[in-house]
Amino acid sequence: MKAAWVVGLATLLSRVFGFIRDVVVAGFFGAGLATDAFFVAFRIPNLLRRLFAEGSLTIAFVPVFTEYLKKKSKEDAFELASASFTLLSIILALVSVVGIFLSPWIVMIMAPGFSDAPDKYALTVFLTRLMFPYIFFISLVALCMGILNSLRHFAAPALAPVVLNICMITAVFALKDLFAEPILSLAVGVMIGGILQLVMQFPFLRTVGIRLRPNFRFSHPGIRRIGLLMLPAVFGAAVYQASIFIGTILASLLPGGSVSYLYYADRVVQLPLGVFAIAVGTAALPSFSEQVAGEDYERLKKTISFSLRLIMFVTIPAMVALIILRVPIISVLFQRGQFDIASTIPTAQALLYYAVGLWAFSCIRVVVSAFYALQDTRTPVKIAIVALLVNVIMGIALMFPMKHSGLALATSIASAVNIIILAVILERRVGRFLRKDFWVSVSRTTLATAVMAAAVEIVGRMLAWNNAGAFSERLTFLVVTIAVGFAVFVLSSFMLGGSEMRALLRRG
Repeated sequence: MKAAWVVGLATLLSRVFGFIRDVVVAGFFGAGLATDAFFVAFRIPNLLRRLFAEGSLTIAFVPVFTEYLKKKSKEDAFELASASFTLLSIILALVSVVGIFLSPWIVMIMAPGFSDAPDKYALTVFLTRLMFPYIFFISLVALCMGILNSLRHFAAPALAPVVLNICMITAVFALKDLFAEPILSLAVGVMIGGILQLVMQFPFLRTVGIRLRPNFRFSHPGIRRIGLLMLPAVFGAAVYQASIFIGTILASLLPGGSVSYLYYADRVVQLPLGVFAIAVGTAALPSFSEQVAGEDYERLKKTISFSLRLIMFVTIPAMVALIILRVPIISVLFQRGQFDIASTIPTAQALLYYAVGLWAFSCIRVVVSAFYALQDTRTPVKIAIVALLVNVIMGIALMFPMKHSGLALATSIASAVNIIILAVILERRVGRFLRKDFWVSVSRTTLATAVMAAAVEIVGRMLAWNNAGAFSERLTFLVVTIAVGFAVFVLSSFMLGGSEMRALLRRG
């Protein structure tokens, strides 16, 4: 729980600086040729990062490295870390060189429409070549993250994205006037951020006793096992990206604005998901891995159950709050300029149907981490493919009667199918882990959430929401209703005897 607090707070800080970065970029560069070129160019190394770094490398490395720490000696584990770092550095250097060389063709695939605008295409290719080595630094950061997390250090890896956002913001202010094309300052900021993210990991590695040195023992059995675990994990990350891609294609077949409605609604859902659910999943993986390595499956089941209780304790009230306050939330966050009331309402509809699946989105991360700890990366991929098929079928079935809301609902349904199947399979593997204490906890949380919902509804009617009101009026409504809802939920949880709130406050 302490680790989840660290990761969650760092993620929240990263989201805040990410929002500031977006404001700075929009303010200085607007929306045009240069920004289009940058976003496409930056998307390419980011896609590789999601596939090969955070999406697969860390989750494949942590269970194997933890097993070496548990069953062998620290020296053996540290040798595995050095050999992995050396091999990964060589592979990433080659990938970077090849990517720089193939940038014109990569841009053609990622943004075929740019070929009709020679200036935009040329700028995108240049920016892609400039930023492609970012994958080198961020993938090594992911490996360092796996090492540090296994040794129960979470702060430095979790704060790395904050460093990137600060570097990008600073580069715009300090460097934009030095280039004929000011957007280059943003790309330089990305590269400086990548370097600093990696450099900041080394002092923390030294504090836990690890000095990464060149080690060319590529025949190390641990490296082979990491590679075997990575392959299906990469495929699983690719399935997730394919789901996003297919969803965008389906949304593009609907009336104009549908893609944007879904994008903005998803951004709101990602806040509780990223700040808490993903934080718990990240913090749980090393604990799960240690318990599997020690063959302590009874403790593993308790830890899984405890993690899921925490997830549900936060996501059930968050889910209901998003549903009730969907219009005020979208209005306060986005309603300004060209984003008017006519955009707020359909975006809020998308938020409603994404929110009903928040519990499933959140629980998936914890359950999948349990499979990774068991060194089973194949099962989550197989079930992810099933969920993808459900998503596509339900999306096609619902998109025309419900428009973009149908696509959001299809995503929630597919996620529910995903987590239910994974939970059944996991229970067969390790035994029953959702016992009486879990269901009692969920019941208490649901009852406290019902009291909270009633309080929010009463306050909302007293204040009377006005879609066309001044920003200060709308902000006041949202802040007051959230504050009342939070206070009522906390008080109700204490009165019902729930242990989760006390545990969160004690460990925080």
